[in-house]
Amino acid sequence: MTTFPGGTSLSFLDVYSDPAPDGICGGSPHLHTASTECYVSVGGRGQIHTLTSDGYRETDLDEGRIAWFTPGTIHRAVNVDRARFIVLMSNAGLPEAGDAVMTFPAAYLTDSGRYREAAALPSGGSDEQLAAAASRRRDLAVEGYLPIRDALIAGDDRPLGEFREAAARIVADRVGSWTPIVERGPLAQAQNTLDVLSRIASGDASHLAEAAVSPVLAPSPGFGMCGRLRAFDVAAF
Repeated sequence: MTTFPGGTSLSFLDVYSDPAPDGICGGSPHLHTASTECYVSVGGRGQIHTLTSDGYRETDLDEGRIAWFTPGTIHRAVNVDRARFIVLMSNAGLPEAGDAVMTFPAAYLTDSGRYREAAALPSGGSDEQLAAAASRRRDLAVEGYLPIRDALIAGDDRPLGEFREAAARIVADRVGSWTPIVERGPLAQAQNTLDVLSRIASGDASHLAEAAVSPVLAPSPGFGMCGRLRAFDVAAF
């Protein structure tokens, strides 16, 4: 049995509803260093605030709308009114392995150990303790995010570039373990599809006899960067 189609991951997301220090309700601004992410709005009203070399952008996400963003896009999920998304993430396993880096202030980005300590949530805590820790982490990310955003709006993209470089340094020691994840997931699925096409072209349809249905999966609740997650374990089973 293969992983979820495309080697992606799937989660339900209820965007955090408590306000950050700037008064905006939502999640922790961050970027992914190697993965593309897609938000599918399934309820309420939300926004995605993004920073790229093209500038600052606010995208409305009402029910039925989608938005996706490629690696290097700083993004912030915003809860306007009970925003709920389905999140699709490429390279299932990489985000869980540390592909994402939050926009903490510069002092937290010069040492990967200090960054990871600030990014970690306590293990074994109560729901209230985890929620409080997630809010503190979010507020720290917003503190570092606002100067990058304001500089970009003013036409200065240097803070954005500096953060991207810092993010790459923070994940550099983990990249060696990421290649096998990609090889077992999206690369293996793409290669399998090419093999199937070749077999069909030659008149071989034997792969159709291997049809199977995946087991019914139940999501696991948790606290993500953007909100309360119900994530599915869609690795090979």
